[in-house]
Amino acid sequence: MKRVIPLISIFAMLVIVISTIGLTHGQNRGLQRRFGGRLETAVPDNRNGVPLWDVDPAFKDDVFTFVRIEYDSTRRPGSWLTDFPDADLNFSYRLQQLTSLKVDPNGRIMRLTDPDLFHYPFIYLIEPGGIYLAPDEIAALRRYLLNGGFLMVDDFWGEEEWRVFYQTIKQVFPDREPIELPLDHAIFHGVYDLKEKPQIPAIGVAIDGRSTGKTWEREDAKTPHYRGLFDDKGRMMAIICHNTDLGDGWEREGEDPWYFTEFSEKKAYPLGINIIFYAMTH
Repeated sequence: MKRVIPLISIFAMLVIVISTIGLTHGQNRGLQRRFGGRLETAVPDNRNGVPLWDVDPAFKDDVFTFVRIEYDSTRRPGSWLTDFPDADLNFSYRLQQLTSLKVDPNGRIMRLTDPDLFHYPFIYLIEPGGIYLAPDEIAALRRYLLNGGFLMVDDFWGEEEWRVFYQTIKQVFPDREPIELPLDHAIFHGVYDLKEKPQIPAIGVAIDGRSTGKTWEREDAKTPHYRGLFDDKGRMMAIICHNTDLGDGWEREGEDPWYFTEFSEKKAYPLGINIIFYAMTH
């Protein structure tokens, strides 16, 4: 049986993070951004303003790669593409910029049945409110998680979308239950010390609710939930981020200074980095 490449020791040595984020906000996509103490200007057109960096050929297999999962949906075809490519590019860039983690600048898109999936210890799945997994995908996800992989689920809102996702994950693990993570769980404090379970709305919702403080996208989604799925040894295999949208905090960081400061800088990036750090070192 294939096993996920063990990168825990590598990440434990490499993840040394600046104590405060201190991000430079890009007012518009394509502006120069501060990177590694200098202004990086070599930005390919297809990266929407996100700088490109070199990966040491000697360590090309020892970098963190952001892997987005492609899946079929019964509700909105192509929902797996939400926030792509900016969320993936920006988050990979911020990991490279803010930590000593070595990161692939490009990321990948994969199906759960891709045999190469087992080479990547972290996968990201977004908007699963209408997700449909075929039997071979269910079996592949089960194997991946039980063999050391980590899944992050993000950006779905309300009870109906939770019901659809819950039914799907119960097909993967009929005997395992997602467990609400308490605020004192290490995932909220591993690198950045979060004082709350953050609710990160889409940028439009945030701006509309700026005067009232409304951050939820639906009336039945007022409370953000972060649930963990654990194996028999107590290792967290997945974090399920419900009634929140970290991906928009990554994707839309350059569009509005207030949104960047309040949601990207204070919440979406710190929690995202915490999740990567936790996934790679536990």
